[in-house]
Amino acid sequence: MRNMLLVARREYLEQIRGRAFRFSTVLVPALVIALLGVSAFTGRKMGAGRHIVVAADNAALASDIRSSLLDDKKARYTVDVVAPLTDEDRARLLARVADKSIDGLLTVTGSASGAPRVTYTSVSRADLMDTSLLKTAVTYGLLDLRLTQRGMTPEQARSLVESVPIETLQVSKDGKTGKSEGMAPFYKATFMTFLMTMPILLYGLDMARSIVEEKNSRIFEVMLSVTRADDLLTGKLLGVGAVGLTQIAIWVAAAALLSGSALLQPLLSGDVKIHFSWLEAVFFPIYFVLGFFLYSAFFSGLAATCETAQDLQMYVSLAVVPTWTSFAILPFLLNNPSSPWVVAASIFPPTAPLVMVPRIGLLAPPAWQIALSLAALLAAIWAVIWVASRLYRVGILMYGKRATLPELLRWLRYS
Repeated sequence: MRNMLLVARREYLEQIRGRAFRFSTVLVPALVIALLGVSAFTGRKMGAGRHIVVAADNAALASDIRSSLLDDKKARYTVDVVAPLTDEDRARLLARVADKSIDGLLTVTGSASGAPRVTYTSVSRADLMDTSLLKTAVTYGLLDLRLTQRGMTPEQARSLVESVPIETLQVSKDGKTGKSEGMAPFYKATFMTFLMTMPILLYGLDMARSIVEEKNSRIFEVMLSVTRADDLLTGKLLGVGAVGLTQIAIWVAAAALLSGSALLQPLLSGDVKIHFSWLEAVFFPIYFVLGFFLYSAFFSGLAATCETAQDLQMYVSLAVVPTWTSFAILPFLLNNPSSPWVVAASIFPPTAPLVMVPRIGLLAPPAWQIALSLAALLAAIWAVIWVASRLYRVGILMYGKRATLPELLRWLRYS
């Protein structure tokens, strides 16, 4: 035990004092803030300030469409109306689109016949934001026109086609209803899956690479003279895992301090409010540590069989499969946290750390499922460490050639 703790302390201090740790600790939050800033800026600027001309054969319809577009304050359109539309007007407006004096031309013809033809002409190949907004405006404009043609006043027509907001509520286990969080669960589940995945994979692969480097430098031959291979492997797992928890704790503390500051207020001023429960705060570090031990032990055993870092790269794809599987399950998780596929993924050890914590944040699963998930993870970690320690015990002293599958099986029998 003493040697194990000494190895863990050495690994922890070596990683913490390294330039890579300081660089990544600062760089990752800086990149996240930069991405949030770019997303907020582009979200406000995308499609904003466009100059569009609405041309129709019916002046009332064109005016109604213009009013609908101007109601969208975020888009900040400048909308001109040309009605009724003539062939000369069409040619002149198309020329203005071509020389970019206007951004787009929306034409609505044949509204009197009941089968209108709507076209939108612009220089861009894909005006997705504009097309969606224009489709809504034209739809409501045509409904308004047809209702007024049937004897309704414009005010009565608008009251009929006006969109109705939907308030989403959530029922708790005790039968009480409360306000739903809207899109917040989606962002929270994605964020927690990403925050769980990146450190586990990065530190797990970093530990595997360090084993290959130490093996090639023959440092293990000295270290094995004073400690057992099992203590050496477990100590490295404990030390590097503590580094990962330290880095996440720094990120969480920095996020908590900056969330109320004037620096991030412009980026976090949207309608989405993300809150974390005490269950998430408790189980996140537990699943992080267990997931790190599972993946790191797996890669450490494989790293002991590799001669170079290039050999180790062949096994990187093995980590990608459960990671992408976990992200692929997110839509099912958000739609139905209790579906059989989600329950199975939250219990299956390779995907459990990446699925169970977001699932707890959406809808607290039954206690027996959490217990079964933790038990399965612990059993898988014990089995992987058992195999990895035996591969590690023999592999770190083997040089000269890449181990084949029959040789690996012999190592397990001999050790």
